Amino acid sequence: MSALPRNVPSSSDSSDLSGVRWLRSSYSTGANNCVEAARPRSGPRAGLLAVRDSKDPQGPALLFSPASWTGFLATFH
Repeated sequence: MSALPRNVPSSSDSSDLSGVRWLRSSYSTGANNCVEAARPRSGPRAGLLAVRDSKDPQGPALLFSPASWTGFLATFH
């Protein structure tokens, strides 16, 4: 991976990821046992991929650059 993911505590600064649209996989069962992803469109986190635990939406999120996310997914194929 080109860069390590960064942990962003959502509760410490609500403006960090405010206004992003969180999405779940269509494979999700609706039991809140998956991850959610969002792409901040503006601000200092624009262009990164945010990932969080659907069971803890107020909890922290990880931020990945596009290259890091691609590398992360490639390790599982």
